[in-house]
Amino acid sequence: MIENTLFPFSLPSVRRKKVTAAFDGGRLTSDGGVILLGAVEKSLGIAARLARLISDPRNPRLITHSVADILRARMLAIACGYEDADDLDHLRTDPGFKLACGRLPDSDADLCSQPTISRWENQPDLRAVIRMSYAMIDLYCASYPVAPRSVTLDIDD
Repeated sequence: MIENTLFPFSLPSVRRKKVTAAFDGGRLTSDGGVILLGAVEKSLGIAARLARLISDPRNPRLITHSVADILRARMLAIACGYEDADDLDHLRTDPGFKLACGRLPDSDADLCSQPTISRWENQPDLRAVIRMSYAMIDLYCASYPVAPRSVTLDIDD
């Protein structure tokens, strides 16, 4: 007996192509939840917001991956438990991660590689890090109907 269960949500389309979750083989990912995380990141615009705060000294004619694309791939990898940048060498072709980053699994270019990620992890200077911290606090405060009067950060080492 086959029992079909409908999802209580719809998956976001990528470039006007419908995304469907199925469990019958084909191109597989073990990180299906990353598609939902990607949709949340896209709606909040976190990667794009942070990318605007980091200077990009690269020659624009030679850029393959934008700073926002690099940040998005790294953030989603960390959120899925892949804390090492070298995990991106495997994840860069993963269909779930490509969809979460707005790319089609088969016809679009792969995500950035570990060397690209590693170069950018140390690119922001102290001022950029401070600006990014304030941007994240602003994003947090914007999630409330009325911004909180104060925010307490409990930072453990």
